[in-house]
Amino acid sequence: MRPRYLTLAALLALAASRLFAGSAADAAFERIANDFIESYLRQNPENATEIGDHRFDGQLTDYSAAGRQAAAATLRSTLAALDQVNPGALTGPDRVDAQILRQRVEYELFTLEELRPFECNPLLYQTSFADSIYDLSARGQAPAEVRLRMIAQRLAAFPRVVAEAKANLRHPPRASTETAIDQVAGTIRLVRDDLESLLQQAPALRAEVAPIQARAVAALADYRAWLQQDLLPRSTGDFRLGEKLYRRKLRYALGSDLTPETIMARALQEKANITEQLYATARPLYLRSFPRATPAELADRPRVIKAVLDQLAEHSLTDDTIVDRAKASLARATEFVRQHQLVTVPETPVRVIVVPEFARGVAIAYCQSPGALEPKGETFFAISPTPADWPPARKRSFYREYNEYMLQDLTVHEAMPGHYLQIAHANQFRAPTLVRTLFRSGSFIEGWAVYGERVMAEAGFGGPEVRMQQLKMRLRTTINAILDQRIHMGTMTEPEAIDLMMKEGFQEEGEAVGKWRRAILTSTQLSTYFVGAIEHDDLRAAAERHDGASFNLRRYHDTVLSFGNANVKYVRQEMGL
Repeated sequence: MRPRYLTLAALLALAASRLFAGSAADAAFERIANDFIESYLRQNPENATEIGDHRFDGQLTDYSAAGRQAAAATLRSTLAALDQVNPGALTGPDRVDAQILRQRVEYELFTLEELRPFECNPLLYQTSFADSIYDLSARGQAPAEVRLRMIAQRLAAFPRVVAEAKANLRHPPRASTETAIDQVAGTIRLVRDDLESLLQQAPALRAEVAPIQARAVAALADYRAWLQQDLLPRSTGDFRLGEKLYRRKLRYALGSDLTPETIMARALQEKANITEQLYATARPLYLRSFPRATPAELADRPRVIKAVLDQLAEHSLTDDTIVDRAKASLARATEFVRQHQLVTVPETPVRVIVVPEFARGVAIAYCQSPGALEPKGETFFAISPTPADWPPARKRSFYREYNEYMLQDLTVHEAMPGHYLQIAHANQFRAPTLVRTLFRSGSFIEGWAVYGERVMAEAGFGGPEVRMQQLKMRLRTTINAILDQRIHMGTMTEPEAIDLMMKEGFQEEGEAVGKWRRAILTSTQLSTYFVGAIEHDDLRAAAERHDGASFNLRRYHDTVLSFGNANVKYVRQEMGL
């Protein structure tokens, strides 16, 4: 059977043609969407910078009561306008974008009025303090003089944002305040020290920028002292969302029709299946090291798996070697994808960097891709060394977890063919509105990266040693979804979570401790990996059944990636599956 779904070239041609033709309903929707996006970017200028719209680079979000009221009014008026559009009359990309926009507007309103992070999450303000400055300083989208003037305008607004944070924050969870204290210290160093290279490129502006820089540093120092002395003692809020809020947030965050109960059932089944696959992969490696193992020893599945993982963990890295090894791993993965014709490799540049200090404390690595509108589209594959104040034992535990083989799998996830490749494809998507550009599906993006690990391991990348790490990571992803739900809908404690991760997920203690903190700081985010991955698995299985003998993996991957950052359920819909 021949596949019906569109190729990348065909979809881009369709999207281009749709820019110039459409129904009356399309025109109405596009006006609503474009008006909302214009208002949204003005109200959230850091988001505009992130996607490459630099009209608001000198501004920061207004977190005051008046600013929040204005944002809520925009959201409500947009929902009312969308109610007047007949979704059945929409054509082309607008059919999906209308659904994405409605869900996102509802999510924003729910967040603003019910979750109220401006009151309970001091990390919210880091977007203005750190991310907004780093986005302008790290990318060469404009001459140094232009970027410095925009940075100076944002730095000048820091005292105002500090005042709004102080006025808004009430009783956040203690972990959120503690993490904010650490990250503000990194932000101070970013503003005080890391802008030096940019100032050296535009020395004529030093006298103008330096006083603004100093006032921003003073405002941040005052804010950090306030966090420590005022907010931390009253940081008594519950980090658990509770069942009612969690259910609603999960539906919005995932963009999936799967219920928490279905997700939990599939996660428990997946945990059992992955453990069996781990054992099947570990057994020959165990016998290679222990050829005289008895049948009783081999029958002890957890013992065999852990013994092999412990051996692999001995191939550890250090703070001094991890970045160079990541670069070499990226080169190998890129060549492997090309040789095996797994998916079209983009030509846009990618660079391995060290995670800036202000961003440390949540994850080991991340991919910072350019916005779809960014004229100079370099991607940063960021690797985080261990914090300087960690004791030697904790550093050793960390690098046992993130050993040589795990780094190869991590490179697959973050870069090739994971986030870097997927977002580079998504940035080629064109539609009459920027809905899919601005409101990206976290479950599609994270799910693709986890699915990409599976594709590479099954194709033989890194041999059985990397396959062991891929399966361990897939098991971790599955356990993450269990943790997320049992913590925020239930009563799971830190010892219970650590026990699950170490005994059934074969994780090192340092990784488990860090994951507990991440889980309590980022409700629903840890579920995006698992849900996105199983949805990608299900989508590929449907395509293989549909196409039969004509199924082509590269064509399938290029097609899936051609729809931009839409939820998997919308990609399935567009592919006719």
